Amino acid sequence: MSLQTEFEFNLPRGYIDGDGNLHRQGVMRLATALDEIAPLRDLRVRSNQAYLVIILLSRVIVRLGSLSQVTTGVIENLFAADLAYLQAFYRQINEQGTSRVTVTCPECSAKHEVDLVELGGS
Repeated sequence: MSLQTEFEFNLPRGYIDGDGNLHRQGVMRLATALDEIAPLRDLRVRSNQAYLVIILLSRVIVRLGSLSQVTTGVIENLFAADLAYLQAFYRQINEQGTSRVTVTCPECSAKHEVDLVELGGS
């Protein structure tokens, strides 16, 4: 059995580039220890700890639409819903090794497996 290290996602809103193009589909890879440690040396993080997630996501998102590179500038300009989605997606794949979660129906208490990729958008 091989370890899955890259996971596809679909942003709920999408990133709009300078030319007005919408980018929603992307790929995030599993984080390494260096991915989590390196941003701590960045001056932007030292002055504002909230910036850590911006740098971290720019390191682990390997593709977003047709963009040639996902930079901190791209992550900074995501809609808040997309940033929240990516943070949850990051935690899920790095802690559980899968983009699938088990949820319980509040009405019938049945358990269902849902893929976070499907919750982002189409």
